[in-house]
This record gives sequence, structure tokens and C-alpha cells, in this order.
Amino acid sequence: PKLVHSEMLKVNSHVQREAGEWIVNTLMVEGCKVPFRYKRKQRYRDLEGRRVNLTYYPDTETVGGFEMEVMKVVRIKVS
Repeated sequence: PKLVHSEMLKVNSHVQREAGEWIVNTLMVEGCKVPFRYKRKQRYRDLEGRRVNLTYYPDTETVGGFEMEVMKVVRIKVS
């Protein structure tokens, strides 16, 4: 998959949930209807309202039998 680099996106929503030993972070950013997801070992500060630079690639996940487009974040930098 091709990596995409973003420029200063505003985070509208940030949700963190436990999945085994990982914390799955889901971001919704201004101007995009597709969720951005990444995993961390620990909880992270709330990013809602902050601006971030993201490096990500498009992917699909199956949720409840439906395929859903997501963006897998490989690098996040908070401004």
C-alpha cells in the first residue's frame, strides 16, 4: 500500500479502547468521513481539537460482516 502524508489536520473526535494488551485509537478528522486508526501500548492524551500530521495508508476492515474503509496510521505528530 502507498503511504500518504497529511498536512495539519484538525481532530474532531478521538476514542481510545482496550483490545487485549493494546489501546486502539480512532481519530475522525475534519473533512474526512473515514476513521484513522493506530495502536499503542499505553493510553494517550486526548487529541480532540488538536492539529496533527499523519502518515497513513488506506485499508479495509470487516465489522459485523461489512467491509469498512479505514486509514491505518503509521506515524502521528501532534502540533
